[in-house]
Amino acid sequence: MDKSISNHTTDFALNGSPVSISPRAGERLSEALRERLGARDVKIGCNAGDCGACTVLVDGAPVCACLMPAQQAAGREVQTLSGLIQTDPVSQDLAERFRAHGAAQCGICTPGMMVTATALLRVDPEPDEQQAMDALGGVLCRCTGYRKILDAVTGAPAPATGPADGHTGASVPRLDGLAKITGTERFGDDIAPAGTLELLLIRSPFARSGFAFGDLDRFLEDTPGIEAILTAKDVPGRNLFGTIPGFIDQPVFATTETRFRGDPVAAVIGTPEAIADFDLAGFPVTWEERPAVQDVEAAMADGAPLLHADRTGNVMCAGRVVHGDAEAALDRADMVVEAAFRTRFVEHAYIEPEAGYARMDGDKVEIHACTQAPVMDQEGLMDILALPRDKVRIVPSAVGGGFGAKLDLSVQPYLALGALKTGKPVRLTYTRTESMQATTKRHPAEMRVRIGAMRDGRLSGLVFDGEFNTGAYASWGPTVANRVPVHASGPYRVPDYRCVATGVYTHNPPSGAFRGFGVPQAAIAQECLFDELAEELGMDALEFRLSNALQSGEPTVCGQVFDKGVGITKCLEALRDGWTTAKAEVETFNASSETVKRGVGLGAGWYGCGNTSLPNPSTIKAGITPDGRLRLHQGAMDIGQGANTVIAQIYATALGIPVEMIELVGADTDVTPDGGKTSASRQTYVSGNAARLSGEAMRAQILARANAGTEAVILLEHGAMRIEDGGRTHIIDLGALDPDAEGYVLRSEETYDPPTKPLDENGQGVPYAQFGYAAHLIVVEVDTRMGTARPVRVLAAHDVGHAINPELVEGQVHGGVAQGLGMALMEEYIPGRTENLHDYLIPTIGDVPPIETLIIEEPDGHGPYGAKGLGEHALIPTAPAILNAIRNACGVRMRELPVTPSRLRAAILEQGHG
Repeated sequence: MDKSISNHTTDFALNGSPVSISPRAGERLSEALRERLGARDVKIGCNAGDCGACTVLVDGAPVCACLMPAQQAAGREVQTLSGLIQTDPVSQDLAERFRAHGAAQCGICTPGMMVTATALLRVDPEPDEQQAMDALGGVLCRCTGYRKILDAVTGAPAPATGPADGHTGASVPRLDGLAKITGTERFGDDIAPAGTLELLLIRSPFARSGFAFGDLDRFLEDTPGIEAILTAKDVPGRNLFGTIPGFIDQPVFATTETRFRGDPVAAVIGTPEAIADFDLAGFPVTWEERPAVQDVEAAMADGAPLLHADRTGNVMCAGRVVHGDAEAALDRADMVVEAAFRTRFVEHAYIEPEAGYARMDGDKVEIHACTQAPVMDQEGLMDILALPRDKVRIVPSAVGGGFGAKLDLSVQPYLALGALKTGKPVRLTYTRTESMQATTKRHPAEMRVRIGAMRDGRLSGLVFDGEFNTGAYASWGPTVANRVPVHASGPYRVPDYRCVATGVYTHNPPSGAFRGFGVPQAAIAQECLFDELAEELGMDALEFRLSNALQSGEPTVCGQVFDKGVGITKCLEALRDGWTTAKAEVETFNASSETVKRGVGLGAGWYGCGNTSLPNPSTIKAGITPDGRLRLHQGAMDIGQGANTVIAQIYATALGIPVEMIELVGADTDVTPDGGKTSASRQTYVSGNAARLSGEAMRAQILARANAGTEAVILLEHGAMRIEDGGRTHIIDLGALDPDAEGYVLRSEETYDPPTKPLDENGQGVPYAQFGYAAHLIVVEVDTRMGTARPVRVLAAHDVGHAINPELVEGQVHGGVAQGLGMALMEEYIPGRTENLHDYLIPTIGDVPPIETLIIEEPDGHGPYGAKGLGEHALIPTAPAILNAIRNACGVRMRELPVTPSRLRAAILEQGHG
């Protein structure tokens, strides 16, 4: 247990300046640097030496500051990123390379990456790729897929940026990138002043448990430094939260029974010292472990305990799409393949744990936290706190990765309740264990699929039945259940189709949104069976897909017809040369290798951008000040994907000014309109269209004032605006115009909502106004003796309609491929067992092979300048391509993910190949 050490100081040099601190016994150097010395460029992702985000240089050598006691810094030189950027030429040059290559996405791992790379480059200014991998192997990144980082560190040529105006099509470096590469970006745990009261949650140690409190008042009175205790009794409004109306079922604090390991029942608020010394075992609560159901079969069994009394059989809900008569089509098919597939929980594993800070501003509660959906947070808290909208303000921090999980409320209710109860600022940062124990996961799926085709390869019918383990609470489970049936056909013509996806409650952490909302799981089953069907028919796997690929003008399984923009054929055709070459290469390799075999596999996918058949608006506002500054109020959360840059590029294109003239005003529910939630690959499409409309509206105002033609050029200057219209120049004196309440003399604010239509009882309708398309080719090497599968290279074709920023497109593809690789080969969250980043494995820099991105531009009829969303699409084809490559390499068909070495080796032995 940590205890104070009085009258003992630790003296060392920090970034060249002498410092002196008095740390507690056992205090980590990372904590001392951040909380005692203000060095919040040192990030904490795990406190276990697993992620490397806290890396600093100690006497020039990279060290995980979370593993080093602060006292061991005595007499030494400690350097952090913020100091290196100020004085070190190696770091300064590296920062420029990171920016040019787009090597920082969310930015939470960037300080650790750059500090570690600086140490390498001081020793070897021109490292090769393997040396860079070896040096950076201890620093994890969840966003980038590492390849851009390797390019920056090894000094690869920077990509061309394109036209100087930065309009759509130009690879503009991230407009918010400088803060990420200098360590000045402020994430959820970087905002609260040192000494702020801290909150600690009391969580259930069991998957299902009854509980009873002892004398909480006496405990509070007898525990020094603890200022307040929170329970369900302290929730002034509804003690529930969630994301989907009709499924708001997760308590802020459990009241009679907990439903998963990690379910909170209470919270204590105290000084940092009191929380550091707090003994959880001493809190007055007793637990009664009760029988739990933790898989779908057990939860749906007769007599199983109900998690929610109003959900019969523990069924949350089911989604359904029916088109034609699938059973009859299978009966008349010349060939039918069928199989069952299983996937497991997958953890988001962003490097930034959930974190935030709340304070009272008069009678308004103000919450600063990492989030993907600030207005959704606000509305959820209004319900919990029983406060009107104008009394709840959400000011998002930077987000160190989200991928869907930071759509849900996490720390926000507890921070707000703590600030209201104490009247003082309160902070809360989940430990890595808490983050993994209590936040949402990718749904485990049990899928049974049958697909039929005629002898000529034409698909005839597809039947899909799946159960999706939604955990203890609904979260985004209804969205998964409804999205899967729309997508489970893949981007193909399937004339007769039936798909039912059922969400089932279990005593596990809630399953929620995770890059694809169930579509990646469904694609695994469909794409793997496509390979088997092609094989049975004696057809080439690529030709089979091409012969069935959906075309513009043809109906989807929902009966929706797109007049233009269906780009799956172009994606598949883009792989043709690579497919031919890879097949020949693996055949040659295998002829001379007895136990290590290579295979090549394909996977394809599609993804509908935005909400499924629901309103989905975004609003973008901009204003021009009397001194000629253009401010873009951009409320679409940038979680690393590049929304701040892409939406600014779209606005600049529509207005007709260089993007560098735009000042970004970020999400803040008091000053910026709702850009909608950052999920479902919607921001480029939906918020991008709102930005286009807003830019066009501003341009129309300006041209009308100048009586200028549509081709006029607008130039912003200090205090004035100049419009060049052919040979005529018009000057608008901005200072002479009357400003509005926000200080703007000209303003525009526009909203865009995709034109979707409700689905009928058979899932027929218009679920999405646009889809994006993708196809991957992956070469995998299998060691048949060890059971290991190693991707060798990836060729990824993505139809994005119009690449607003090609460099950011590549970054999204790389990150999605890396996550798909992890899902396929290593990632398996097991409640109570893999609640850290050394038991739960995610890809490291050495796991991700070279990735060649082929950008396909088949313009969409609704997207801004033809653009389509991308985020989810990047992941969907990867896992099935890997599974198909494993089959091609060693003849084994894997139907359970992840394909760990033990599972693959067992399958190889079972089939007699080992």
